[in-house]
Amino acid sequence: MIQSRKFKQLTVWALLGLLTSWVVSCSTGNFSSSTKPVASEAATIEFWTMQLQPQFTDYFQNLISSFESQNPSIKVKWVDVPWSAMENKILTAVSAKTPPDVVNLNPDFASQLAGRNAWLDLDAKVSSEVRSSYLPNIWQASTLNGKSFGIPWYLTTRLTIYNTDLLKQAGINKAPATYAELGQAAQQIKDKTGKYAFFATFVPQDSGEVLESFVQMGVTLVNAEGKAGFNTPQGKAAFQYWVDLYKKGLLPKESLTQGHRHAVDLYQSGETALLASGPEFLKTISNNAPKIAQASAIAPQITGDTGKKNVAVMNIVIPRATKNPDAAVKFALFVTNDENQLEFAKAANVLPSTVKALGDSYFKDAPANASTVEKGRFLSAQQMAKAEVLTPKIKDFKFLQKTIYENLQAAMLGEKTVDQAVEDAAQQWDNR
Repeated sequence: MIQSRKFKQLTVWALLGLLTSWVVSCSTGNFSSSTKPVASEAATIEFWTMQLQPQFTDYFQNLISSFESQNPSIKVKWVDVPWSAMENKILTAVSAKTPPDVVNLNPDFASQLAGRNAWLDLDAKVSSEVRSSYLPNIWQASTLNGKSFGIPWYLTTRLTIYNTDLLKQAGINKAPATYAELGQAAQQIKDKTGKYAFFATFVPQDSGEVLESFVQMGVTLVNAEGKAGFNTPQGKAAFQYWVDLYKKGLLPKESLTQGHRHAVDLYQSGETALLASGPEFLKTISNNAPKIAQASAIAPQITGDTGKKNVAVMNIVIPRATKNPDAAVKFALFVTNDENQLEFAKAANVLPSTVKALGDSYFKDAPANASTVEKGRFLSAQQMAKAEVLTPKIKDFKFLQKTIYENLQAAMLGEKTVDQAVEDAAQQWDNR
């Protein structure tokens, strides 16, 4: 599935994530009616994806056919699972020791199960030469405690999509580049147009964009000892930033109840001037709101004083309980090789995670008459030079996000002071 806090819409709802494609229960091959196994019978591995049909049906059918023709002793069964069912389904399968053979997840979720030793240790299965073909920082996103638990697949990095008409009405000449500029623009847009500059979600189960903004503002979320690292002047300043925007009426009230999907809806309806999202949403906007798309332009991702840029990663993991580990690794490396990553990136309007594929002219050579969608592709690829996974890879990451968001909401609603909200969040994390 393709996303945003993090990869959604490719549904790169995913690609804000949060998770995306996956795999289900393995089998060791079929047997004839006799009790003796047939030596020529192929091993079967199951590959789960998340809500990628029908948009990418042809791509995966061709991919699997190509793999099977090159590996006649392996058969691949592709299972596409609805987005809403995936998390429970993979957790259940892993717990029951009946998992799929190859699973597409994101590092945040996969690392939670990596902490429970659920995935195959890939350092023993993938050579250093092969590992070096992937972007180094992106490979590191799928490691925990020095061990590799995943193979990088596709990437998205946020851009600022903005409505040039609304900015012009507000007297703003260019899109804000920092959170400080965003706060100033939000007030000016509200004063001049009566509309909101943007929508951010504080729903704990949804996008981690606000949490990433903390890191971009210089906040350490979790320190080296695993304790809260945000009970600091920088952490309190980040809390205060979002509390001030909400209390000044510069964020929609539904920021506390609606997810990232609502941000897209508001932008498409012309109710917000800015949308922080991946370039994959440009096509969606073009299809759903052609007038808004016509007025839309793109700018680099908004960041803080650190200058850090986010990247959302989708990876492929192999459950430790697979009965066909070698076949599963071979297929995972095939899915993520240079050629296949480039082809999928073109089909899905995402970025590949291998050095060679990202260096292709498709991501570099912008024609003079490039469309907004094409410009989005070039800009997002350029951002990869500084992009990184901003949130920590820890098994309790979702609890961290929930703790911070709930206390931040309490401060936004005036139920707690900022100092108390930060202190409570830190204690809840440390005492979990």
